[in-house]
Amino acid sequence: MEVKADSRKYYEIECDALVVGVFEGEAHNEGVLADLDKRIGGVLASLVENGEFAGKSSESAYIHNTGEMKARRLLLLGAGKREDFTAENVRKMAGTAARSLRGKKARTFAFLRRSDLAISDSAQAATEGALWALFDADKYHTSDKTENHLEAMILATDGGELETVKTGIERGRIIAEAANFGREVINEPSNVMTPTALAQKAEDLAKDFGLELDVLDEARMKDLGMGSLLGVAQGSAEPAKMIVLRYTPKADSEETIAIVGKGVTFDTGGISIKPADGMEKMKYDMAGGATTLAAMRAIAQLKPSVNVIGIVPAVENMPGGRAQRPGDVVRAMTGKTIEVINTDAEGRLILADAVAYARKLGATRIVDLATLTGAVSIALGDIYVAILGNNQEWIDAVIAAAKKSGEKLWQLPLDKEYREQIKSEIADIKNIGGRKAGTITGAYFIREFVEDTPWAHLDIAGTAWNDSNKPHLSVGPTGVCVRTLVNLVCG
Repeated sequence: MEVKADSRKYYEIECDALVVGVFEGEAHNEGVLADLDKRIGGVLASLVENGEFAGKSSESAYIHNTGEMKARRLLLLGAGKREDFTAENVRKMAGTAARSLRGKKARTFAFLRRSDLAISDSAQAATEGALWALFDADKYHTSDKTENHLEAMILATDGGELETVKTGIERGRIIAEAANFGREVINEPSNVMTPTALAQKAEDLAKDFGLELDVLDEARMKDLGMGSLLGVAQGSAEPAKMIVLRYTPKADSEETIAIVGKGVTFDTGGISIKPADGMEKMKYDMAGGATTLAAMRAIAQLKPSVNVIGIVPAVENMPGGRAQRPGDVVRAMTGKTIEVINTDAEGRLILADAVAYARKLGATRIVDLATLTGAVSIALGDIYVAILGNNQEWIDAVIAAAKKSGEKLWQLPLDKEYREQIKSEIADIKNIGGRKAGTITGAYFIREFVEDTPWAHLDIAGTAWNDSNKPHLSVGPTGVCVRTLVNLVCG
């Protein structure tokens, strides 16, 4: 779907539907709403007076008689309370409009900007929301496939700064298309999206967007001493890959940000096998890796002034005659030895070597993201991403980027006392710390391998997958943290 700007009056734009947000408690007989109500013959006043529409965030009204407007239909959306309105509301409203109007076989719709948000930010948010909303997880349906008739969303600026709006649209398009790329990768079944296939995706991305690519095979990883990662991979017939994408700005930069994403393309749990119920969702255990690729795609187009490395350790975690066993001891790239207590705590094992490799490549700051622990879902549900780290300034920067993006992060502690839970009797460290504070001890394990490099860890296990359709978002992969990572790097 194309997104474009139009500076004409809202009633002059010819389209299948005009989308207008109405704030809760807003007077319908003042300003734009009064003009709109007059043009549609008092329908808005009638809806409000009868209590059918009050502007609450969950409300909508679809009106066929548009009277003195060129739009053939009118979609009213509740915008909630004006004082609580943010760019995230714009995203959700644009997404709700796109999904709703697609279902009504509309081809074009106009979205009227009504908030006090900066015009570029509003345009970016609307673009992201609408394009994000049009993703569906039904690629492999052979019938009853979701049809998309939408051709264009028009952002009605009503005389606003056209070029500023276009700038916001372009940034929003880049980020949304990158996120949808990542969501498509996550959604692929594991017989399709193997570590080798994920590396091929990275190769295609590098060619299309001008990134440097290096893919380490198992022989190179063995030479580098990556026993922690290779221990996880040894039970699978699919060879492991370490994918490295690099963006280099035109001007020299002393800073190198590494984005490291867990890429377990399928996780059975290994010998510590998972319950069968719900195991099919373990195809999304590489969501961190796919999100890393998506962020690198957007970063390559937005061209920040800092060096960026995207690293994806890609493996399958399978049981078998060669599989890693509980009680095994492996040696990571740093030389640190690890007692494997539970083979289902594999994400931290591959990230240990990946963050160590990021340091070897010159990373001055690291952010990793992973569907790491079930414990994070118990703690924060599907609303917040957990963030932990070893440097408060860097953690605050990530949280600020998330806030700007409309994504929610919640910081958990990483006090040194938690280190006691992952002490091993026979090795330097063990890979689980028991039932208590599982998200924290999982992060603390990774902390052991970043040493003194500023580092933040994002546990997206509770937020990377949407279990049910929402008005603005389909079931399936969410693309969480793509916006945060892009804002973190690009500002």
